[in-house]
Amino acid sequence: MSKNTSTEPLALLGGPKTIQKQFTRYNPIGAEEVEAARKVVEGGLLSQFLGCWDPDFYGGPKVQEFERNCEAYFGVKHAVTVNSLTSGLIAAVGAIGIEPGDEVIVSPWTMSASATAILHWNAIPVFADIEPETFCLDPKSVEANVTPYTKAIMAVDICGHSADIDALKVIARKHGLKLISDTAQSPGAMYKGKFAGTLADIGGYSLNYHKHIHTGEGGIMVTDDDVLAERMRLIRNHAEAVVGDKGVTDLSNMVGYNFRLGEIESAIGIEQLKKLKGLVATRQRAAERLSCGLNGLKGLRTPVVKPDCSHAYYVYPMVYDPEQTGISRVRIHQALVAEGILGLGACYQNIHLLPMYQKKIAYGSSGFPWTSDICHREVNYRKGICPVAEGLHDSSYLALGICMHEFADEDVDLIVEAFRKVWNSLEALR
Repeated sequence: MSKNTSTEPLALLGGPKTIQKQFTRYNPIGAEEVEAARKVVEGGLLSQFLGCWDPDFYGGPKVQEFERNCEAYFGVKHAVTVNSLTSGLIAAVGAIGIEPGDEVIVSPWTMSASATAILHWNAIPVFADIEPETFCLDPKSVEANVTPYTKAIMAVDICGHSADIDALKVIARKHGLKLISDTAQSPGAMYKGKFAGTLADIGGYSLNYHKHIHTGEGGIMVTDDDVLAERMRLIRNHAEAVVGDKGVTDLSNMVGYNFRLGEIESAIGIEQLKKLKGLVATRQRAAERLSCGLNGLKGLRTPVVKPDCSHAYYVYPMVYDPEQTGISRVRIHQALVAEGILGLGACYQNIHLLPMYQKKIAYGSSGFPWTSDICHREVNYRKGICPVAEGLHDSSYLALGICMHEFADEDVDLIVEAFRKVWNSLEALR
């Protein structure tokens, strides 16, 4: 692997770019998916869901096949497909029997849907801090945020690494809480010999276009609980119109939607699922090569993988310490991007600092649900409640979006060369 010791000026300072080529866009769709989709289109059955109590309430043959294949692959009793993981998380929170005003502890270091799926049911998101190594929920912070009103924990397996699910399960059992795992970014990652996402009461994977496997849009919810699985299926497909004929007596949260995945997407998903192991292995290979090449760069920490875990590398997350180099992350980021590195992020959102939570304006304009009688207490979203997440966002997080491109070994070596060129010119950057 090349380790650049070039004395050429940085591209930011007028020198030549290290990376002159465009990397190949990530595209796991092949001839198998094209043929599978073609057969569905030619057959004319693009969906077979009926929003009433009927054998077709559960969808068409490809939906059923995809769900059964997911159950076998991930080793779970139930897989429930949805049209997005956002929809799936809404269904999951509803399925656990959440009540208006209940609190659900969630990570601030995630896509906004993790928290809005809670707010959707007029429940209250409570943000706990994250671990500095994996960026997943810190169990100590979760424990500190449990109140008499807490109903559930939503763990987020961010970047490609599982949360400390055993520790979170201990907390959940202690306080009688449900545990949901948002594993959008980590399908195929392992936790103590099991797939991430399969150890919570409900887990879920995203299938949108830059995830490991994709169907355009879509999601898969997984659970071993018969009741939770059926409640998610009801919420997925117009529950209120079905419960009477089906004989459902627990009507809580039986407000249904059209969260249904189509036959084309399911046919593609069947083929994509066969490739998941290989797709994850390709990213792991690229990440290992990156870590080897970047080892020893002052102030840069490459991804941490905890014992008995594997990383699926939705992104390649790094931590940069500007105090060690005397150069801000902004300046380092500018220099790396100028060398031709694409998809390099210099921060990540802290959900609790979004306007919705800072102003507590969601439904209507008067602050519902926070200002209503259903909210049991004043919930604090001020800056400072999640210092690890906030510090990473403000000054030290760097992430290479390896989800967006196919990285051959020579591409990885060029990225390493660009990093090393910048680090060899730290004095010039100062």
